[in-house]
Amino acid sequence: MSQWSPTFVQELLPAAEKTALLYRLSYLCLANFPNLERIIRSRAVETQLLFGSSEATMLKCILTGESLVQSLFPMLMKAVEKNKAILVVKFLGKAQVWIKEVISDVERIVEKYDLHNKDVASSTSDVVVEKLHIDKAREKKDIEMEKAKNILNHLKSDLQKTTEELAEIERKINHKSKEIQKFARSITQKSKGLGIFAAIVPFIGLLLKSIYDAVCDPEHFAHMKALEAELNNLFTEKTALKQKQWQLELQIIDWQMKFAKLILNTSIPDPIHLNEVQCSLSKIQAILIQLRNFWENVAQMLDCLEQKTFVGEYLIEDLAELKDEFLESIKIAKEAWSSFGEGCKKASVIFKLQTKNAYRFLEVSPSSLSKEQWQKEYESVKKQLEKIDSPQCVTSSNTPAISE
Repeated sequence: MSQWSPTFVQELLPAAEKTALLYRLSYLCLANFPNLERIIRSRAVETQLLFGSSEATMLKCILTGESLVQSLFPMLMKAVEKNKAILVVKFLGKAQVWIKEVISDVERIVEKYDLHNKDVASSTSDVVVEKLHIDKAREKKDIEMEKAKNILNHLKSDLQKTTEELAEIERKINHKSKEIQKFARSITQKSKGLGIFAAIVPFIGLLLKSIYDAVCDPEHFAHMKALEAELNNLFTEKTALKQKQWQLELQIIDWQMKFAKLILNTSIPDPIHLNEVQCSLSKIQAILIQLRNFWENVAQMLDCLEQKTFVGEYLIEDLAELKDEFLESIKIAKEAWSSFGEGCKKASVIFKLQTKNAYRFLEVSPSSLSKEQWQKEYESVKKQLEKIDSPQCVTSSNTPAISE
């Protein structure tokens, strides 16, 4: 018959408490992920219900063993001693019904662990997919920010260049205006009226009109026309640069707003704790696998106990002659069931939550916690997990949970 090692059950003792804490940690880390938060809440409830079913099934194993050992086997032995073959058959039939029923319940529990482990694995995949989506979104955001930054730098460079060009144009306009005034003064000797205008009129337009009105020399007239054309070109260039400067300033304001929105964009949550969620779910899966193996061991033991219980069934036809052999087989079965029951009592604590409020955290959304509350809760859970995982928490036992 299978035997649990002395430390097998001991290692699983904190399973319920540790699982609840791992769910609590995962739940906290999903404060900014409502979809994943909903999924983890659902999985935590499923696990809690599964542990409740496990505790109920383990209790049924204990009660079935007690019923066989304390009630049915004694009556079966009396029926054998009195050669009551019909009663022996009835008692064995009753035992078979009880044993088959508990075996069926244990097999269902094993199936539930398999299914639930797949659900938790699916949740782990959901976390991985969410992390990939966030990584892509953040990469896209980084690219957009880099693009906006480059465009802003380019626009600012263009604006600086345009401003410098405007300053140069202003310098050229001032230089050309002085050149015109100088030319006007050079011809004032031939026109007293022009000299007066050249001396008192600060506006180039009026000055040019006065010159044209006063100049009679065609050569002077042509030279003035050339100077005027150059001045007009400079003003045209200045106007174009002013317009360009204005457009660049508007574009810079627009891209500065876009850049600020990208910086302030909180629609992409920080995935810093998703790795921790993934790790916690993997640990929960490992615990579920351990517990499934535990129940598989229980199923194997029950198969063995069933065989021991009915090993003498073929002796019923010769009950009178083989009474002692039959009684010996029942005695062996009784001892095996008694040992099994004691082991189940020790193992039943695996599924008892350390506190009745282990899953009360599901009633409060982590997003509703303040930053300080969240940090305090997070640190508390981490410390509790570290305490469970510390070597001194695993104590040895010289007595097997279930022996042969």
